[in-house]
Amino acid sequence: MLQSLVHKFTSNQVTTFEDYLAVEEPLEIQLRFGAPDNRQRKSIAVTMRTPGNDAQLAIGFLFTEGIISHPNQIVNTHIPNDESNHIIIDLHPDTELNINQLHRHFYTTSSCGVCGKSSIEAIHTNITFDLASPPLHLKSTLLHTLPHTLRNAQTSFAQTGGIHAAGLFDVNGNLQIIHEDIGRHNALDKLVGTAFQQELLPLNKHILLVSGRTSFELVQKALMAGIRVIAAVGSPSSLAVQLAEEYDMTLIGFLRNERFNVYTGAYRLLS
Repeated sequence: MLQSLVHKFTSNQVTTFEDYLAVEEPLEIQLRFGAPDNRQRKSIAVTMRTPGNDAQLAIGFLFTEGIISHPNQIVNTHIPNDESNHIIIDLHPDTELNINQLHRHFYTTSSCGVCGKSSIEAIHTNITFDLASPPLHLKSTLLHTLPHTLRNAQTSFAQTGGIHAAGLFDVNGNLQIIHEDIGRHNALDKLVGTAFQQELLPLNKHILLVSGRTSFELVQKALMAGIRVIAAVGSPSSLAVQLAEEYDMTLIGFLRNERFNVYTGAYRLLS
């Protein structure tokens, strides 16, 4: 966080005070891969993010884009001393990569990770986990407790008011993982990257709660992690609803003030 001098104007006075700002900086994600005698280094993405948990962000991004599939494919993560906004992910020499995916041009912004991709078709990454089993049912009253729990854990939001969060809950409403970032898709990549490193996937016995709205890409990333229930304090987009319906995900919006809307998969909720 950074401090900034702010002039606050009201109807009858002007006051000056120091305020906290959410930090936004670029992160270039690079891969080092190939045989030991022919290692290659390639830049595959630039994202505008809030610094912190950069390794989890990069790993979550690589997984949700279908570039890596298991933690043993990662040998090391490295941030050059003189390049704090770069991260290098060293892959095991035996890791097979889809070269066409690496040739795609990734550029994401803090507001929309889809913006830099060439087409909607390019976003449809293969979903590897079965969302149908084991059966999952939740009491609707449990969902009402989640926003308060998430907000209380959002330390950066409490200071800046300008940062998103992604929280992973178990079926009893206990917060398991939380990450914050100025980009909602980055917050989720950090969460998925953490779960990926801990070998917790698939997250098919969990609930994902995100701040703000639910975009197509958030649903896609959640599906890649095996998440079957995603809730948000804001609204979903039309493409988010379509994708959730296609894969039988339970998609919930406007979860606040002890009410919510269910757009898909309502059968998983018990009154």
